[in-house]
Amino acid sequence: MTSYDVKRALKQCYAPRNTDWALVDAPTQRFIAIDGCGDPNTSPAYVRAVQALYTVAYTIKFSSRSILGRDLVVGPLEGLWWSDHPEVFTTRAKDAWQWRMLISQPDWIADDLVEEAKRAALAKKKLPTISEIHYEVLREGTSAQLLHVGPYDDEGPALARLHHEYLAANELRMSGHHHEVYLSDPRRTEPAKLRTILRQPVERAS
Repeated sequence: MTSYDVKRALKQCYAPRNTDWALVDAPTQRFIAIDGCGDPNTSPAYVRAVQALYTVAYTIKFSSRSILGRDLVVGPLEGLWWSDHPEVFTTRAKDAWQWRMLISQPDWIADDLVEEAKRAALAKKKLPTISEIHYEVLREGTSAQLLHVGPYDDEGPALARLHHEYLAANELRMSGHHHEVYLSDPRRTEPAKLRTILRQPVERAS
């Protein structure tokens, strides 16, 4: 049985090599998602959200294989981040961050299978946060994107270049939430080697 792997299917979005901003055309994607706010390093709600998200993602994987005969590799954790004050990202004022954590799903994973996976996962794991997971469709389109290598807290200069240099130089403006894809497991990877895709949907300023 061949496994679907979003990192291979959408290499332009999951395997970029450019370490400075460049444009990419992000296709419409489906995700399971959960929302929250606050510092991801200290918030218990963030830990519970990610745990619930992975629990449902693996339940979907096994359900797809047994019910549909189609296997998939659970995708990397992703996050949308926003605030009423964008400067909190360059200053790393994390308590002011809003977030939506995501795991990509192939097109054949329908809403009803997600809901059934939530029910099965909740019955097995007894994690109340599972009930907060919802289906999300992203239509980001043209986006500025780069591969960041290093600690998460070192992203500030790259974001400052985006906000204060790249957008103006290319007559662009932001048109959606800041998007990150976490290619490395921070529990097993030293901070200097963490690989994170930074993505910002954009549109023509005019």
